[in-house]
Amino acid sequence: MTAPITRVRVLPHPELCAEGLSFEARQGRKLVDELLAHGIAIEHACEKVCACATCHVHLRSGAEFVAPADEEEEDQLDDAWGLDAQSRLSCCVRVKGTELVIELPRFSRNHAREA
Repeated sequence: MTAPITRVRVLPHPELCAEGLSFEARQGRKLVDELLAHGIAIEHACEKVCACATCHVHLRSGAEFVAPADEEEEDQLDDAWGLDAQSRLSCCVRVKGTELVIELPRFSRNHAREA
């Protein structure tokens, strides 16, 4: 039996995904792994163990389907650039639901990208 599928839609980002991207992701996998597998070079300085904030994303739609952030993720999010109520660390988000709409922040804690 194959794992259920979630449609992931990544909004355009000037460097990482200029045209935006839509792809099918296997539910239960880490969002960071699915982004990387589909060619989006999102930073993940801590090797995806929730020890930094470089894989920060905004869940613009579909957040109600994923588990809420735990205390450890919330602590790391304090260091993210451009934090808002929809901010999550993609290494902590397990893909779930029918669709997730993701916005990648313009900058990360690791380094700033210039226009």
